[in-house]
Amino acid sequence: MLSITIERKRAQMLETAKTFGMSSTQTLKCSQELDRLLQLHLSNQLRDRDYHLRKIS
Repeated sequence: MLSITIERKRAQMLETAKTFGMSSTQTLKCSQELDRLLQLHLSNQLRDRDYHLRKIS
């Protein structure tokens, strides 16, 4: 599931930040990947909500 992938990426980002610092290239890359996953998750939620709203109408 996407939510599991998001949590794994979040944990990876935090661990990377502890190891290399908040502004390291590795941490920023993880942060950007996490942002993309979160955007995808939100997009999926909105799509599903809209689908259910149209189905009810």
